[in-house]
Amino acid sequence: MEREDKSLLEHLKATNPEFQQLWEEHDRYEQQLELFNTLRYLTSEQELEKKRIQKLKLLGKDRMVAIVKEHKARIGGQNDAFSP
Repeated sequence: MEREDKSLLEHLKATNPEFQQLWEEHDRYEQQLELFNTLRYLTSEQELEKKRIQKLKLLGKDRMVAIVKEHKARIGGQNDAFSP
């Protein structure tokens, strides 16, 4: 990720409450998924929960990408790259 992108993400985390909440949720989901990945076998309930968390994480990331694009459109930025 470019330094400009990192700076933008830090700015959004500091100034946009929705983005900050989504970022924190994304981190929590990532930690939960890492726990599932440490297990050798998953029960059917664990599989379902893992898939649910993956979907929530993806929805959150999609919204964060939209916020970044909206912000860049307001400031006239052209680079749409983003990866939390």
